[in-house]
Amino acid sequence: MLEIKNLFCERDERTLFEGLSFILNQSEVLQIEGQNGSGKTTLLRILCGLSDAFEGEVLWHGKNIEEDRENFYQALLYVGHLSGVKGTLTAEENLAWMSQLDPSLNQINIPEALEKVGLYGYEDIPCHTLSAGQQRRVGLARLYLSSAPLWILDEPFTALDKKGVAEKEVLIAQHVQAGGSIILTTHHNLSIPDKEVRCLNLDDALT
Repeated sequence: MLEIKNLFCERDERTLFEGLSFILNQSEVLQIEGQNGSGKTTLLRILCGLSDAFEGEVLWHGKNIEEDRENFYQALLYVGHLSGVKGTLTAEENLAWMSQLDPSLNQINIPEALEKVGLYGYEDIPCHTLSAGQQRRVGLARLYLSSAPLWILDEPFTALDKKGVAEKEVLIAQHVQAGGSIILTTHHNLSIPDKEVRCLNLDDALT
């Protein structure tokens, strides 16, 4: 599904990775590892087409994502390490706004998605009054709305309690079992039943 060829990136005259190549197939999970500052978030932003500060190729079904942006973005759900919510909007309004930007999100299921992330009863409350963990869950509710086959997730377990972490693990497993693919960064020891999680350590991609 996604192929990375000979990727090179540097920041502040320091090489983050060089000659980085890998393939993500259908129904696979790839966990990106590395020390703080190794370029994990930078790599995810490159894979999502949000940064052009690199050399090499990012291919989606054999086509460069720069040449096939519309199809690629329709197939992609990216969740960054920040909550990505607007504080003046309610949880429901935030998800409705996000669904207008992302055609893979099913707006009809917003109330159900908020219930699944433990925000039943908080639908109409401005997000700036919610805790950091609750705001994070508003953003993660997109996972329950998305029909995109490719998920790219940056620290999806941040600010979640044990119950929230367990629920997201189940959702990730369900997505993969349904034929989806995931690239994620996390310090959490991810466990997917009946599915091996491949790991890519960026510390090994240094010159």
